[in-house]
Amino acid sequence: MTASDLRTRLLSQADAAGGWGYRLGQPAHLEPTCLALAALGGDPSPAIKSANDFLEAQRFNDGSFRLVRGRLQAAWPTALVLFQKTACDLPETERTPIAERLLTLEGRVVKADPEVAEMLDIDFELLGWPWAEDTFSWVEPTAWACVALRKAGYGDHSRVQEGLRLLVDRAFDTGGVNYGNRVVLGKPTEPIPGTTAIMAIALQGLMTEPRLDAALGYLRMQADKTTDVDHLSWCIAALACFPDEAANGVAVERALPKLEAALAQEADLPVALSGGPYRTAIALLALQSGSSNPFRIAGVPTLAPRAVLGSTRPVVEDSPANGPKTFTQKISAKVRGFFMDGMSKLKPLPVNSGVHIHKVAAYDDSMLTAMKVQFAHYRTQLAPAGKRVVLKPNLVEYHRDKVINTDPRFVDAVIQLFKDEGAAEVIVAEGPGHWRNVQYLVEESGLGEVLRKHNVRFVDINHDEPIKTLNLGRTTGLEYLYLSQTVLSADLFVSLPKLKTHHWAGATLSLKNLFGTLPGICYGWPKNELHWRGIPNSIVDIACTCTPHFAIVDGIVGMEGDGPLNGTAKLFGAIVMGADLVAVDATCCRLMMLPVDRIPTLVLAEQKRLGRMKESEIPQFGETIASLAQAFAWPPKIEMQLLKEKR
Repeated sequence: MTASDLRTRLLSQADAAGGWGYRLGQPAHLEPTCLALAALGGDPSPAIKSANDFLEAQRFNDGSFRLVRGRLQAAWPTALVLFQKTACDLPETERTPIAERLLTLEGRVVKADPEVAEMLDIDFELLGWPWAEDTFSWVEPTAWACVALRKAGYGDHSRVQEGLRLLVDRAFDTGGVNYGNRVVLGKPTEPIPGTTAIMAIALQGLMTEPRLDAALGYLRMQADKTTDVDHLSWCIAALACFPDEAANGVAVERALPKLEAALAQEADLPVALSGGPYRTAIALLALQSGSSNPFRIAGVPTLAPRAVLGSTRPVVEDSPANGPKTFTQKISAKVRGFFMDGMSKLKPLPVNSGVHIHKVAAYDDSMLTAMKVQFAHYRTQLAPAGKRVVLKPNLVEYHRDKVINTDPRFVDAVIQLFKDEGAAEVIVAEGPGHWRNVQYLVEESGLGEVLRKHNVRFVDINHDEPIKTLNLGRTTGLEYLYLSQTVLSADLFVSLPKLKTHHWAGATLSLKNLFGTLPGICYGWPKNELHWRGIPNSIVDIACTCTPHFAIVDGIVGMEGDGPLNGTAKLFGAIVMGADLVAVDATCCRLMMLPVDRIPTLVLAEQKRLGRMKESEIPQFGETIASLAQAFAWPPKIEMQLLKEKR
C-alpha cells in the first residue's frame, strides 16, 4: 500500500462534522486530528478546512486545547496542536500563543502516590508535562511537549531542557522507555515501542547520551520482529530521524515493506476489528519519513546542569478546569455531595448476593457447560435475551509466559454463553492502563482470534467517547467521573476478571477490573491519578457510579504472589460468578485464603452498600469454599497496604 493509497484512506475516514476520531464512526478527537493534519500536509481537500475548524472549536481563551466534550483537566493535546501547526508551517502568530500556554503546563510530584516511594531509581523531582493538570509528569506528554516546543523554536527554554532531562532519566539503560516507571516494588518494568519512539524523536541531536543510543537499538529490534501497524509506524518514524547511523537506515528499509503488508492485511479485516484513523495517520507519517519527515528537528538540544533547573518556574495561571469556583458553584457542589452521601446510606443492597462456584479443571469445552449450570441461578434476574451485553475482561499487558490476563478461551466461552442466552449483541471492551496500543494486545493475547470467530466487536475504552458522569461514590474528591460511553450504554455490563493477588490492593477481582472503564484520554497512562487518589476509593467510586450487573471470574488458572503482573501461575480450577460484585470478590478472597475484612476495597464497598461481604449473608451455590480453598502467596510488602489487623 503506497502513501497515496493511505492518503486516500485517511481522507475517507474523516468525520462528516470535521476532524478524525480514534475509530471509524466516532466524532473527532484532538490527537488523531492533529496527526492526520500533519500527515496530510497541504492537501487542498475540504476535509482539511473542516478539521481545522474542529481544532479551533477546542481552543480555550487561555491558549490551551482541550476536548470540549471531554475532561477539561486533560490539556495534554495542546502539545499535539502545536506540533501540527509547526509541521504544517503555519504562521508564527498562530503558534506563539499555544507555545506560551504549553510552557505553563507542568506536572507535579504527588507525595501521596503509592508508586512514588518505589521509584527510587528515577529523579521524581524533575518536572515535565502531565496527562491531566495537577498530576504527575509522564514520559509521553513530556516527549510531545518537547517535540512541539523544539520545532517551534523553544528548545533552549528551561522547561524544555528539564523535560529532556526527565526523558533521559526515565529511559532504561538497556534501551527504551515506558510511561515513566522503570522499577515498581523492586521489579523492573518493560519498555513500550510507541512511547520509546516519541521519546527518541524528542531527544534528536543528543547523540552523546547512551540511553538515546540504547533506545534506538531497542527500536531497531522492535522494527525487525513486529508486524503490528502501530509499532512499525512509530519505529520507522523515529529511526528515520537519525539517518546518519547506517543501522537505522537499514532497519527502516526492512520495516517499510512489512508496514505496507500489514496495512493491506488490516484493510481486509471487518470494520469492527480494523485500525481506525489514528493508526492510518501514524502509518502515513511513517511512509513519509524521508526528507519531508515532519518529526525531524534541527539543532542540538541544550541541557542545563541539574542544579539550576527549576530556578525559573513559570507562573501557572488558572485553567478552564482548575480555576476558582464561584460561590454558587461551591454551594452547588456541597449540596450535590450532601445529597449523594444521603443517597448512598439509603442505597438498597443487591437483590441476589448468591455466589456460584463450579469446579473446572481446564480451558476446554467443560467451561461453557459449567457456565450454563451456574447461570441458571441468575437468568431470571438478568434476562440477557435481546440485550446489548458488554464484557470487560482483564487485559493489562501481554507476556507469553505469564497468566496476567483473562484467558481468551474463557472469554470465548462467555461470549458463547450470552449468544446462547439470546443476547442481541455482545461487545468486548477494555481500556488497559499500561499500553495504548490495545490492538496489539488483543492480537498477541489470542483475543483477536476469538473476536473474529464470533464476529464480535472490540471497543478500546481508552479512546472511547468520554461521558461526564456525576460521581456517586464521592470518596476520591472527584465531583465527576468520565466513563466510557460503550460501558454506560450497556444493557448488561459484565466484569470478567482473573483470580489474582495485587501488590497494592491485596486482590484484583471484579471490582478492581473497573479501572479499565475510564478512558485513558481523560486520565492518561497508567491512570496513576486514580492511584494517588486511593486505589480503593477510585474503585468504589467507579462501582457506585457505574455498577456492573454481573461478574464471572476466571479462576481456572490464577496468579499468586506479586500480582497483577509479576506473580506466579497457580492452578485453581474454578469459575466463580454472581450478581453482587462485593459478594463475588469476598468469596474469591476466601477461596484464596486472604483476610476479607482487611481488604480495603471490600471494606469500603460494603460501607457504600455496593454489596454484602459477610460470609453468613452470601448464599453459596455449587461447590463450597471449604472444599476448594487454597492459600495464595501474598504479594511482597502487602502488609503496608492492607487494613491493620484488628486487636
